[in-house]
Amino acid sequence: MIAIKSVSKWYGEFQVLTDCTTTVQKSEVVVVCGPSGSGKSTLIKCVNGLEPFQSGEIIVKGTSVGDPKTNLSKLRSHVGMVFQNFELFPHMTIIDNLTIAQEKVLGRNHEEARDKGMKFLDRVGLKIQAPKHPGQLSGGQQQRVAIARALCMDPICMLFDEPTSALDPEMINEVLDVMVELAQEGMTMMCVTHEMGFARKVANRVIFMDHGLIVEDATKDDFFGKPRSDRAQQFLAKILQH
Repeated sequence: MIAIKSVSKWYGEFQVLTDCTTTVQKSEVVVVCGPSGSGKSTLIKCVNGLEPFQSGEIIVKGTSVGDPKTNLSKLRSHVGMVFQNFELFPHMTIIDNLTIAQEKVLGRNHEEARDKGMKFLDRVGLKIQAPKHPGQLSGGQQQRVAIARALCMDPICMLFDEPTSALDPEMINEVLDVMVELAQEGMTMMCVTHEMGFARKVANRVIFMDHGLIVEDATKDDFFGKPRSDRAQQFLAKILQH
């Protein structure tokens, strides 16, 4: 589904990704973790062309992301993305946030888009909030709306960029619960997160990054049970203390 081959990226002289290679198979859940500044968010943004990369190749279901001829808007319409800060339109109602891309990008009529929007709002437990504006909802509710918005586009896979890091602790689980359900239903997912409980529950594989390198790419059991690198062991020792 997603193939990342020898991807490197620089910001000017500073190299943020170095020769990154990995894959995500259909219906696989891959968690990307690592310390701040390790390049994990940059890597996931390269997958749908939000960040350009200077060398290597990324293929998403047969489409080369870095090819100048690729229609990135079309690609992104099939690849769901959930950001750290929700990125909802504040001046629009919740249901309008869910219908606008369906109508403008996919060409669905208003009734069809609205029905789909209500279906996915119901799925994340927020149907009653449809007429409200994002500012009237909690952070956890807004992030669940953002997930519903991505699902409305019938994505072939979902990318999550630290979806819980801007939330209060008690709101984190309501978002993770939705993500766990998606994983259990077979959605192909690549998730940048520090939520190791989520990783242990649903990840097939865990990728550990440090200084722009993929240091470990292992099954969940191997990563948590016997991480090979000292850096991953240090990271886990710190993060699992809490």
